[in-house]
Amino acid sequence: MPPAQAAAQVLAFGSLTFLITSLWKTEWVFVCGAALATASFAYIIPLLTQVYQENYPEETRGQLFAHTTVIRIVSGAIAGHLLGLLLTNHIIGFTLLLDTFALAMAISAFLVSKIPSKPLTPCGGGHPFKALRFIQQDRLFRRTLLGWMFLGFGNLMMVPLRVEYLANPKYSVKISGELLTIGAVALYTTVIPNIARVAVNPLWGYLFDRANFFVLRVALNIGFMVGIVTFFMSNSPLGLAIGSAAYGIALSGGDVAWGLWVTKFAPPDRVADYMAAHTFLTGVRGILAPIISFQLTHFLSIQIVSLIAAGLIFIGTVVFFTEIRAGSTSKKGTIVIEEISE
Repeated sequence: MPPAQAAAQVLAFGSLTFLITSLWKTEWVFVCGAALATASFAYIIPLLTQVYQENYPEETRGQLFAHTTVIRIVSGAIAGHLLGLLLTNHIIGFTLLLDTFALAMAISAFLVSKIPSKPLTPCGGGHPFKALRFIQQDRLFRRTLLGWMFLGFGNLMMVPLRVEYLANPKYSVKISGELLTIGAVALYTTVIPNIARVAVNPLWGYLFDRANFFVLRVALNIGFMVGIVTFFMSNSPLGLAIGSAAYGIALSGGDVAWGLWVTKFAPPDRVADYMAAHTFLTGVRGILAPIISFQLTHFLSIQIVSLIAAGLIFIGTVVFFTEIRAGSTSKKGTIVIEEISE
């Protein structure tokens, strides 16, 4: 089945699930339905990456992807604001919220189904973890995922702690002697990062198309480290704003790098498999990192935890730095395989 058609079917399933969740107003249906529907967005990532590889020209792929990211961020912000007003004024309107999600996913399913894509050639059997074999077979892929594991773990450790740091009175973050309002928390954790994210996203797309990928990745890692350390080491408006902006700028480039990097190194017909392995490991650290970071705050200061996170990102940066030569010499469609013995 072509990846676009498969992605469309997953989106249609998510739409149906949201609709069922809206109609059957019970807690267990809501929890299960919301989990399945939102998981659909993760399921389609490898499929859409294959679609990008086939339909976006290699020389402008990063720029085109960046444009779609800007549209997604802006439309998400507008929808979030409007639907938030709906819930604030009419909490019973949550069913309309679910219906809106269902309609949006149905429209997405229809549009994605119209995107041209070629059927993938099956290989490696039908078991769900078959894509992980490329981690063993491809040395460059394996080392890049290792660097990304350190980077991602350090980054994801601190994402939930950003709100915790500003909103929890025990950290005593104040402006003009007063604890931060909900609006101020939103400003530093959402508004400033997303403004920076939208502003520089096209630049990162341009650089992705032209720069050595690993040099780009090292630069982004430095941005994450600066953003995290500055944010959690400061309790002044200026320091928080600088940390938020630096984080948003790095996150903007991270959107492009995370979503497209496998198209630079994977064989053309195996992009979805490579992205599936990458997405799987992202999910693993996405579950573990926040749990570990919150546990660490029980006996370490949040500033020390931020330094630990920055240290993990630094280790990932070192791994990426050692692969810079590969980033300038690798050609799309090649695969570096070495024998593995155990």
